[in-house]
Amino acid sequence: MAVMGYCELNRDPSLATANTAPAPRSAVWTDHEVKLLVQRAWRRGYRGLAVCIAVAWDSQLSPVDVRTLTPAQRRRDVGGGYFALERAKTGQSAAGTLTRWSEALLDAYLASLGFEVLDNAAIFRTRHIEPTEKGGRRYRPVPYSKDKLGKDFRAIRDEVFGAEESRQLADMRRSGTVEAFAGGASAGSVSSKMANTLAASTRLQKTYNPVHVATVRQVDEAREVGRARIREQTGTESVTAPVGSVSRLSGKSSQVFEKTGGSDGARTRDLRRDRPAL
Repeated sequence: MAVMGYCELNRDPSLATANTAPAPRSAVWTDHEVKLLVQRAWRRGYRGLAVCIAVAWDSQLSPVDVRTLTPAQRRRDVGGGYFALERAKTGQSAAGTLTRWSEALLDAYLASLGFEVLDNAAIFRTRHIEPTEKGGRRYRPVPYSKDKLGKDFRAIRDEVFGAEESRQLADMRRSGTVEAFAGGASAGSVSSKMANTLAASTRLQKTYNPVHVATVRQVDEAREVGRARIREQTGTESVTAPVGSVSRLSGKSSQVFEKTGGSDGARTRDLRRDRPAL
């Protein structure tokens, strides 16, 4: 205001008000919690959501990038499967790497759809609902929209953790970074994994260290180390199956989960994954 001549410089009332930015989000998910979400979503018929969560967790892609993934973006190298894409927010190239766990879930989900997803069509679809004896409408699976993905995720999240839970699907992107740094990953490698400006000199990094799948997989390895350290500190048990269980998958959804007896008498299924239980 003083610059515009409305008052004297040392009497500017606007100086008494600080324009501070809101505090950034700091919520994170653990590997154990993500497995619980995936299990519940799959059992409740939200298979597209279940696999979307699994892919978001392993790839560290943002929700908009995950829900718009297509079969044409799938790739494979000696290290496994991944998605090659350009981020919707920045247009930067990204490699969304998958583990054998998320890739097996993805294959089982596609096999369970009953139709072939076109190369340029979105992979993840809403729940298929048929009319009951009392009536109702038939809802065919359609590609997830932003609002529908958020709504279904909140429904499953509230079932697992209660209505007071406020963490979001987008927080999984941050959670992977916490694991990676706990495992000793460098800022440059994490920046390549997330395809963002995490590293200090982004321009030089993109010039001399472009996005490379091998670099991205280093972050995946660091996340494994960090995840083990976080579990040691929290004492959380893994809900994954023993090593090798995923290798028996043949693309059928019924083989993704193994039936076991729950403590409450209900039949539950343990999520299969190639990572050892800790």
